[in-house]
Amino acid sequence: MKLFDPNNPNEKKKVIAAVVLGVIAIGVLGYLFFSGGSKKPPQNAIVVVAKPTPTPARTPNNQQQLPDMTSDDLANLRPISFTGPNSAAASEADRNIFAYYVPPPTPVKIPPTPTPTPPPPLTVTSVNPASVFARTGDFPLQVGGDKFTPAVRIFVDGRAMQTRFVNAQQVATTVTADLIANPGNRRIEVKTPDGSLYSTVGNLVVTPPPDPRNSFTYIGLIGRPRFNDTAVLQDKNSKDLLNVQRGDVVAGRFRVNSISDKEVVLVDTLLKIRWPLPFSTEASSNQSRPTIRRPTDDEPLN
Repeated sequence: MKLFDPNNPNEKKKVIAAVVLGVIAIGVLGYLFFSGGSKKPPQNAIVVVAKPTPTPARTPNNQQQLPDMTSDDLANLRPISFTGPNSAAASEADRNIFAYYVPPPTPVKIPPTPTPTPPPPLTVTSVNPASVFARTGDFPLQVGGDKFTPAVRIFVDGRAMQTRFVNAQQVATTVTADLIANPGNRRIEVKTPDGSLYSTVGNLVVTPPPDPRNSFTYIGLIGRPRFNDTAVLQDKNSKDLLNVQRGDVVAGRFRVNSISDKEVVLVDTLLKIRWPLPFSTEASSNQSRPTIRRPTDDEPLN
């Protein structure tokens, strides 16, 4: 098989075209290598030559020399702006877009440290008697302690009492009945009237006295001659009836002082307290009331 047939006109044309293309390619390459590097710049082109940076001259006494602000080079300096109509705004640095406002904590006020109170110069260690019944009369009171002086006085609930100085460990007074008229606790202090000397606080307990009205009810009266009437009392707990006359003692403690159609007066034989028992209409209405009668004979009562 032959690669080239000289008798074929088509193949001759192909060979001629290949030779022409090769010559053109060689000419273009030669032009680029030999004439492109020697091309002169156009006459209107501006050539910028960088000036060497001058070395600042050393000034005496290590003083820094200020730059020359009159140089023409400063006219070519322009600030660079990164903002424009199509530029996006930059976000703030170190900002968390998911953060929310947290209010600061409320400051806690620390109360000031209280100044310790100095101990009282006087001391109360005992009150005798420590307790009394209410509604009783005047009674003597002794207060024991330490460092008492003749100038101190006993105070009961803030009221100064006439005080008798016994010694540095004891003072005494008489408490009046009006100070113990009602149950409760009484504050006992020993101090001078001007307050320069004062003591610790003692306590006097005033308790309620036994009250026969909590145990008995006056429900009836049996009239007799010579004012020798009989009162009918009822025990609130057992509901038993008790006939009493003047001078009788009820519950081993309360003496019958007087009897009338309105009340029976009982007197505590120990505390000397009078207790009126009013006639009870409610108790007598719930049961048959004893008849109030006066016999015709004058037989003495047994």
